[in-house]
Amino acid sequence: MAELRGPGGCPWDREQTLESLKPHLTEEYGEVMDAIDQGDMDSLCEELGDLLLQIVFCCEIGRLEGHFDFEKVAGRIAEKLIRRHPHVFGDVSVRDSEEVLKNWSEIKKSEKSGEAGNKSAVAGIPRHLPALMRAYKLQKKAASVGFDWEDEHGAMEKLEEELGEFEEAVAQEDKAKMSEEMGDVLFSMVNVARKFRMEPETALQEAVLKFHKRFQSLEARLARKGKKPQDCSLVELDDAWETTKEID
Repeated sequence: MAELRGPGGCPWDREQTLESLKPHLTEEYGEVMDAIDQGDMDSLCEELGDLLLQIVFCCEIGRLEGHFDFEKVAGRIAEKLIRRHPHVFGDVSVRDSEEVLKNWSEIKKSEKSGEAGNKSAVAGIPRHLPALMRAYKLQKKAASVGFDWEDEHGAMEKLEEELGEFEEAVAQEDKAKMSEEMGDVLFSMVNVARKFRMEPETALQEAVLKFHKRFQSLEARLARKGKKPQDCSLVELDDAWETTKEID
């Protein structure tokens, strides 16, 4: 990478900035996730290399700008792992993984306590996380300081309330209000998932994959009859969909 970015190197590589690499980081992360979901270890090996390339790329830019290099990045995470695992590298005793996570959180808070602008209980959540994941982390942080429903019933009642407000906005044909209330509905659904100890991002991804698979099966079923979805009535599509679900 140093050679690619150096004099006589690759024009494209030399033009890149941390900002321009952001979409590539996102794309490579997504491809790593796909390889894990597919259980394809050879593909995972390749995709992890592609993701590592983006990290090395960022480190080389940081080195050339005088901020940090790969060694400093690796050293920083090694120090953090040692610091946050006193039950492994120190003399702290823990009973289970739940206590490990509790200690990790307390150590992290103590590390951040002296940082300016980071005093809020809900600080430190990356803006670029997927919305469901960001909402989940935000709610968990708020819950850690006592801002939470006593049980899942309160979260479910709130969801019903937000659905009612969305229906009111629909009746009023108020597009701006509908968008706002839909956001509240989704946020409340994340809260319900959290109360039931489910990861909403994972649950939605699984639902998307299931729909994708079933729709492709529906297309194949119709193709055997010489049809395409756009050639069918809604009743035909619904019947084909139900048949596909039964087979799955």
